[in-house]
Amino acid sequence: MRILLWHVHGSWTTAFVHGEHEYLVPVVPDRGPEGRGRAQTFVWPEAAREVTLEEAADAEVDLVIAQRPEELDGLGERWLGGRRPGREVPAVYVEHNAPQGRIADMRHPTADRDDLTVVHVTHFNDLFWDCGDARTHVIEHGVVDPGYRYTGELARSAVVINEARRRGRVTGTDLLERLRQEVPIDLFGMDSVAVGGLDDIRQDDLHDEMARRRVYLHPIRWTSLGLSLIEAMHLGMPVVALATTEVPEAVPEAAGVVSTRVEALRDAVRDMVADPDTARERGLAARAAALERYGLGRFLADWDELLEEVAS
Repeated sequence: MRILLWHVHGSWTTAFVHGEHEYLVPVVPDRGPEGRGRAQTFVWPEAAREVTLEEAADAEVDLVIAQRPEELDGLGERWLGGRRPGREVPAVYVEHNAPQGRIADMRHPTADRDDLTVVHVTHFNDLFWDCGDARTHVIEHGVVDPGYRYTGELARSAVVINEARRRGRVTGTDLLERLRQEVPIDLFGMDSVAVGGLDDIRQDDLHDEMARRRVYLHPIRWTSLGLSLIEAMHLGMPVVALATTEVPEAVPEAAGVVSTRVEALRDAVRDMVADPDTARERGLAARAAALERYGLGRFLADWDELLEEVAS
């Protein structure tokens, strides 16, 4: 199957393009939002290839994966040479994000559309978004297994937040000062330098650096489910996380501590850093849970089933 999709979310797309299809990834000269092309910091298979506007317009496309409203409202049609996603070309809209605003106003941009399927990446998203009469489906995250890398050699905690300064309270950036009172925090992610973090690095190098820290800290208040959390669990890291959105479903009790009390999280980080044996044991439980629920094989099989249904 030949699938057109934009590079919007690096970690999710990395897993998705590991399937057995051909993936056309729009690219523009400045690699801006209209077409970022192939990932620069993730390893993608050759089946994911860049296409220009002219190449995409002439290509035979079996299905479009849309991830932003503008991809349905003009951008997709332009890249498909006038063909409309959902009308002339079968389409799936992937909703990565938890809705923002008052719960009564959380209506999805695709609500009531009868020409596409809305796929939520968590059951939390499916619960909170109002999609009206549009068909919805849940396919939980999957990640490419980075392998067990945990050493925990550094008595520090790792946090991964992209654009921590801009996203502020949504990502719990304001909580970091309270949480680092007893244990140092190393913040990774795009633009993390702006708030005292480390520079953005390639995914494989990031995984190595994360796994050197004793514990993974997830202070996110409001996101569907951070893929960095699932990746940390795959690495074999113990987890301390805010009990918000999908996290209580993703992190079993044996894998770490999940709470809405900041003091409880701070104490859990301190205790795990002070007890390397317990940290390692909890990290092994985290990895086992992540492999079972968020393995790449299950993710791709779920997607293949839906893609076949939509394309036909």
